[in-house]
Amino acid sequence: MLRDVTEGEAVRQPLADQMYRVLLGQLMDGVRGPGEPLNIGALSRELAVSQTPLREALARLEHTGLVRREALRGYRVASVMSLTEVRQLRDARLAIEPALAAGAATLATPEFLAAIEETHQEFDASVGVADRDTEGFQAYWRSDDRFHGLIAAQAGNPFLELAYSALAGQIQRFRMFSKMGRTGSHHAAPEHNLIMQALAQGDAEAAAARMRDHITGAAARILSPQ
Repeated sequence: MLRDVTEGEAVRQPLADQMYRVLLGQLMDGVRGPGEPLNIGALSRELAVSQTPLREALARLEHTGLVRREALRGYRVASVMSLTEVRQLRDARLAIEPALAAGAATLATPEFLAAIEETHQEFDASVGVADRDTEGFQAYWRSDDRFHGLIAAQAGNPFLELAYSALAGQIQRFRMFSKMGRTGSHHAAPEHNLIMQALAQGDAEAAAARMRDHITGAAARILSPQ
């Protein structure tokens, strides 16, 4: 079992939250690989908890895109993305996220820019460690997700934000189950920095262009690895 909380925190934390963190950590560590069945009874025995918090934890993980529930078969770890799916996800993101970046640049506030800067610093700190240990990858995973989520929330278009939210789980799957998704922080950090600069300048056109470059680059690193 992954120990990522102190004993005091574990006492205060609901059991379903603890199980969510344990299972997420196991996914990040590769303890449970793509496509592996997640039998609730077996997990209950292995982790010495009742099935109810495990069901709650797995339902939360399903929303991240990292776990899938199949009719009559139960839960299993999501599969590795095919190259076709990578292209499709890229095209869907290109239809949504440049417009969100443009909106966020137009509506940028000091509070938003401060939050973006903080998140970018966290992301920058994960470079070089995301591919070496769970803690580093979790920092990368969280900060990258927050960076894009902050932009979506600031754009002022709830329909586009909802469309981005619908993709977010698949973006997590893209990050998690590809080797380049884990090492991509080296490439993504400077791309994030360019997006952040355009947001700070209130330049909607540049923000959209830099976001487009970032999404295209992330997909290209999978589709045409060096």
